[in-house]
Amino acid sequence: MSLLDMPTMFDDVDLARVRIVASDMDCTLLADDGSMPPGMSERIEALARAGIVFCAASGRPLYTLKDMFASHLDQMALIADNGAAIWANGRLAYKDLIDPPTYHELIDFTLDDGRGRPVLCGTESAFLLECDRVYDDFFRRFFTKIEYVDTFAGLDAEADKYTVYFPDRMAEEVYAQTYRDAWGERFSVTNAGKEWIDFMNKHVDKGTGITRLCECLGVPVADALALGDTYNDVQMLEAVGHSYVVANAEDHMRAHARFVAPSNNERGVAQVIDRLLEIAC
Repeated sequence: MSLLDMPTMFDDVDLARVRIVASDMDCTLLADDGSMPPGMSERIEALARAGIVFCAASGRPLYTLKDMFASHLDQMALIADNGAAIWANGRLAYKDLIDPPTYHELIDFTLDDGRGRPVLCGTESAFLLECDRVYDDFFRRFFTKIEYVDTFAGLDAEADKYTVYFPDRMAEEVYAQTYRDAWGERFSVTNAGKEWIDFMNKHVDKGTGITRLCECLGVPVADALALGDTYNDVQMLEAVGHSYVVANAEDHMRAHARFVAPSNNERGVAQVIDRLLEIAC
């Protein structure tokens, strides 16, 4: 069975129970060109009026998500850095930090390996080496605050995630060849598409993030709906009662979801929200 053969939102008979809608960002909510669905602000407001919380669940940092949804921070929730930071009820509800000696181990490993570029995801800005400024236009899509440094030595900034960027889009291969076995016992390690390998503390992922958010809001996780497209969405999809992959996801993702939504370029997340609002109202 391919993704296109899966049940759709019209087969989700308990959709009226949903009280949280959590969506991944890149290649799920956002189109391939990085644009938000037209009318998304109005949908967030309509969900709030219906007693449903919209949540952006992303590997992006909290400050970037707050910039993207600045006018809705009192109406919605944010799961940032793959669950390492959670924003709910207009405030920071949870954060999980990686201690400096530990992230320096990861940085040194990446530099010694030589196949990726180290990015320390600080809670106030991303830290990158000056020599990687050549990728600045790409980095700014994900990090609205960046500090370039000549060396990571001596850096002790507060950070909740570490990531490795692969300009050649070999993240999946390098993860399988090296990083999974080297670090999987100590960290929550995941691919975020073909360009990133993300590291969070053990037991931090989007799945624990959506579970913590549900606890914070007093919503059963069975009444949460999540949409995603790739590896770092797996735990979130498996945690909720209503799990959707977008049609542009790779076929292996169908094992982790009950339903398929239209693709990101077809604004599938917006279509699911519209269906939910139609039922709720």
